[in-house]
Amino acid sequence: MNAPHDPQTLQRAERQAQVVAALRRVLPDHALLYQAEDTTPYECDGLTAYRQRPLVVALPETEDQVRGVLQACHALQVPVVARGAGTGLSGGAMPHALGVTLSLAKFNRIVKLDPVARTAVVQCGVRNLAISEAAAGHGLYYAPDPSSQIACTIGGNVAENSGGVHCLKYGLTLHNVLKVRGFTAAGEPVEFGSDALDTPGYDLLAVMVGSEGMLAVITEVTVKLVPKPQLARCIMASFDDVRKAGDAVAAVIAAGIIPAGLEMMDKPMTAAVEDFVHAGYDLTAEAILLCESDGTPEEVEEEIGRMSEVLRAAGATAIAVSRDEAERLRFWSGRKNAFPASGRISPDYMCMDSTIPRKRLADILLAIQQMEKKYGLRCANVFHAGDGNLHPLILFDANDADQLHRCELFGADILETSVAMGGTVTGEHGVGVEKLNSMCVQFSAEEREQMLGVKRAFDPQGLLNPGKVIPTLNRCAEYGKMLVRGGQVKHPDLPRY
Repeated sequence: MNAPHDPQTLQRAERQAQVVAALRRVLPDHALLYQAEDTTPYECDGLTAYRQRPLVVALPETEDQVRGVLQACHALQVPVVARGAGTGLSGGAMPHALGVTLSLAKFNRIVKLDPVARTAVVQCGVRNLAISEAAAGHGLYYAPDPSSQIACTIGGNVAENSGGVHCLKYGLTLHNVLKVRGFTAAGEPVEFGSDALDTPGYDLLAVMVGSEGMLAVITEVTVKLVPKPQLARCIMASFDDVRKAGDAVAAVIAAGIIPAGLEMMDKPMTAAVEDFVHAGYDLTAEAILLCESDGTPEEVEEEIGRMSEVLRAAGATAIAVSRDEAERLRFWSGRKNAFPASGRISPDYMCMDSTIPRKRLADILLAIQQMEKKYGLRCANVFHAGDGNLHPLILFDANDADQLHRCELFGADILETSVAMGGTVTGEHGVGVEKLNSMCVQFSAEEREQMLGVKRAFDPQGLLNPGKVIPTLNRCAEYGKMLVRGGQVKHPDLPRY
């Protein structure tokens, strides 16, 4: 614990008093938190391995208050980290030690729902699932469905470009958002996108979606709604070999079929979720696939038949097709509960997020099995298999510093191997703080400088979510030296450091 007169502690206290005084001019007292017991709940997001208590937490209720907070922080050159529900998995909402955490949880109103235009205008703090619940009476829903959709907010989905089990057919957040509105770091109002199909000038909406809170603070989002399909059915296919399951994924897509969802789980993951939700999974299978078809009854019947043929030809040992809506939801309940199920079998887990070409699914699974032996840790795997998005869950105990260190090395190894196989270090969870080092591996110094150029164009002082996403040259140099010392360099042909 720091001594009361420690210079760093005194500096923090003085800075905190200055920031609180400035924010009291724009926020009521109940919307301002700065005592340790009040700010500690904000010290991390869903990546609990990394924590930092914020200097101050601001909880505005109006856009004018958001603008006031940003203007006050800009004048004092205080960093700002925007936060939604805190369900992110890469540390994107981890606070800055001398900064303000800007909680947007109170922006939870659906402003307008237009069933004719099939759009909804929502505040950034509206839960993902709440949009579909509000649109259900009109036979519509919001397609992107992250596993955390019951809690995660649309503003966070925009920040991370989230997907979900149905993103293969219906697209990621980027493909389902028409317009966003918010403020720059200086408190200047901005709007990107339009209500029309296209907007003049550069496509800055695509820059904003997935920018992880580094470019602007989004307060309002216009999303697309799609008609609820008349029918949806799900195939559960078992495989006695992970390579057969991986090849089956590629075969389905190669047959010209785009399922509504195409997910894969390995044996350790199916065992964990079956014990938790009793979804009816085949516990003897080395991997299972969930393949969903939706549309009219005639379309679904034809597509289910085609997919079943492809899966059998690829070596499926058993195929079950949902007979009704209850059974379909039961099949999906295991996949949707993969993360909490993992929490029941391990004190902690770190959920990685990378992408690879579909044809390399089996290769990465077999590589991860070897990494389990190398690092002495277990790993359960779940995939958005249709688009090659991996979610390996490394199981460890955060109370053991050595296990945490081995977990970090394990995760970095998965990411670097994914890049070597033609993939990327992230699919939908963002970079945050978790993947900073891995960015050094995938992107050259010149490429990272171009990314920083975009950041500077929106936020010249670097006040929004600083220290995230884009690593510095010094960080990459130190990471490179560490890998060389530890003998961790496996793919010398990759751009690095």
